[in-house]
Amino acid sequence: MKETTIRLCDLSIGYPDKHNTKRVAEHLNASIHSGELTCLLGTNGVGKSTLLRTLSAFQPPLGGTIDLLDRPLSTYDDRQLATVIGVVLTEKSDIRNMTVEELVGLGRSPYTGFWGTLKEGDRKIVHEAIARVRIEPLTQRMVHTLSDGERQKVMIAKALAQETPIIFLDEPTAFLDFPSKVEVMQLLHNLTHTLQKTVFMSTHDLELALQIADKIWLMDRTNGIAIGTPEDLSLEGKLSSFFSRKGITYDTETGFFRIDTDYRREIHLHGHGSRYAMVRKALQRNGIRADRHVADDSLHIDTTGSAGDPFVIHRADGSTQSATNIEALLSLIADQ
Repeated sequence: MKETTIRLCDLSIGYPDKHNTKRVAEHLNASIHSGELTCLLGTNGVGKSTLLRTLSAFQPPLGGTIDLLDRPLSTYDDRQLATVIGVVLTEKSDIRNMTVEELVGLGRSPYTGFWGTLKEGDRKIVHEAIARVRIEPLTQRMVHTLSDGERQKVMIAKALAQETPIIFLDEPTAFLDFPSKVEVMQLLHNLTHTLQKTVFMSTHDLELALQIADKIWLMDRTNGIAIGTPEDLSLEGKLSSFFSRKGITYDTETGFFRIDTDYRREIHLHGHGSRYAMVRKALQRNGIRADRHVADDSLHIDTTGSAGDPFVIHRADGSTQSATNIEALLSLIADQ
């Protein structure tokens, strides 16, 4: 059963600047649960990193309270926090002369005492963490030889070896290529559910967050924080309103975003499936609104057929033209 592990009550956050205190968000009331991957979304400067630092006790709140595991965050000392919260930061770790196994082993620091000596039980936990992240072949590799994606998995394994019920991640996919972003997000989702961890992360990867996260926090200067599943936020219109003023349109039918375009013309598009979708996408990128709902009879494009079949342009005078691929189709349309 999911439990409430983090509770914010009338929380205000910010940081000191040269002359006074910069308040970036206030009156935040929310809860985070175990067994859920929760993604924090918002524009640059809205306060995502400030919120994560405050939840991690790296900086104090300006007002209100934070409870961790039904206990005020302010009552934990550093040693106790190290057994409750694991943190994975954005910055690339410049670590040399250390193997993957040794770095993951640092996650056992809260339990190993002053000398940091790993006992047999600690080594078992380290190896289990490495196995859960599926990086066993990297165990004896030097950390500085790893790719960005591999290194991020190592840092997640280190957080798992720390055995904390809560893990915070600040932009964990920031430096990764797209396949690695997907892999890390799926990994975090799987770990959250199999281990019943509370995983809370900030991210700019909107599409991935909306496909993989269990809960979304939309952080906005005007409206505070909107919280819900991606699907509920979509049905409630929260996603559409959040991004509408930023040159992006959220398509509630597909669950994806598209860039707003000033269309210079419209074309009726006939068909379905991937051929229809790709022609529509290409035409819209070139300033042409194209779909099956356009009523213009002067020109329409037939996308029906199988891979390798031509796309056919039909004109009002009954003449037709064929294009072997979308590039050729765009060229023909440009000449109309």
